[in-house]
Amino acid sequence: MSNDLSIRDLSVAYGPVMALHGVSFDVPEGRIAALVGSNGAGKSTVLKAICGMVAPASGTISVGGTAIPARPGAALRQGVALSPEGRRLFGRLSVEENLRMGAYAVPRAELDPGVMERVYGYFPRLRERRRQMAGSLSGGEQQMCAIGRALMAQPRVLLLDEPSLGIAPIIVAELGRIIAEISRDLGMTVLLVEQNAQMALSLAATGVVLETGRVVLTGTGEELLQSPEVRAAYLGY
Repeated sequence: MSNDLSIRDLSVAYGPVMALHGVSFDVPEGRIAALVGSNGAGKSTVLKAICGMVAPASGTISVGGTAIPARPGAALRQGVALSPEGRRLFGRLSVEENLRMGAYAVPRAELDPGVMERVYGYFPRLRERRRQMAGSLSGGEQQMCAIGRALMAQPRVLLLDEPSLGIAPIIVAELGRIIAEISRDLGMTVLLVEQNAQMALSLAATGVVLETGRVVLTGTGEELLQSPEVRAAYLGY
């Protein structure tokens, strides 16, 4: 079963305002794709459409060639998990309780007994703090917990929404390394949505630049890092 993510001619409207205009791109199986752009470009709307939080005006979203219905929960049932912007942890629950919440939709018979240990392997700090309330963690540790919670769903496709937001640069670098390891080790298809274009494109096999709801540039991560347009607009040089 293929785990590629395909988005074709996706348009989304909020009332009379079009947020996405015919967006199309692919995330190849087992690879990282970076979706970059400024605030208001439509990056989060793409994720909301994938997850069924907004209904497309037109277009299709599919995983492994199977279309995802435009309703909440459908993407998760097809193996797509989201680590949301702002982490959205249950602050009064422990780290381990938050992680277990990520597996709530996995049938007991299908739950890999080693998935928790795998998450702790990628994020040793979570193991050290597994009894600690999630709300008392640092920002970087909370982001690790949010990604770990998404991995507990045993997804085929992992969506990461602004994982670097509000995180110290040294932790951003650590998170980038771990995201690359997860994709490589697990054959995980990853869509990384970021304002931090340098971080995202340096990890990505494929890069997509959105502006005002339209795809304006695509290429390999390295090609976009070298693009004069990307450098001027997003990298500051």
